[in-house]
Amino acid sequence: METESNIMFTIVPIFIMLVVVIIVAVLLFRVLSSNKQRSYNNKQPVLTVFSKIVSKRSKVSTSSSNNQDDHIRYSTHTTYFATFEVESGDRIEFSIQDREFGLLAEGDQGKLSFQGTRYLSFSREAV
Repeated sequence: METESNIMFTIVPIFIMLVVVIIVAVLLFRVLSSNKQRSYNNKQPVLTVFSKIVSKRSKVSTSSSNNQDDHIRYSTHTTYFATFEVESGDRIEFSIQDREFGLLAEGDQGKLSFQGTRYLSFSREAV
């Protein structure tokens, strides 16, 4: 019985430390990836091209947490995307802000400005 107790005092701390190391590694990877993407975008030229909005979509993420009264609270976050088709026929999808998403409509044509993978603006032109 005593050896089982000793094993638990050996295994549980190792398991907890392993979980902490994995969480820290994942967070570090996400921060480094984000910084790498930001650096890449900053090095790219700002391009403005004529394009057409061919589709819009949104992605809803839900997370839950417990509060002090053991009630589960849910929160949601929505990410908005627009796909643009440039004159060459290539399509590019960007994540955009919610207020911009509401102003854009499929079929709109105009000038798209972007820098690398970063959406900057879209100015609609009458056709």
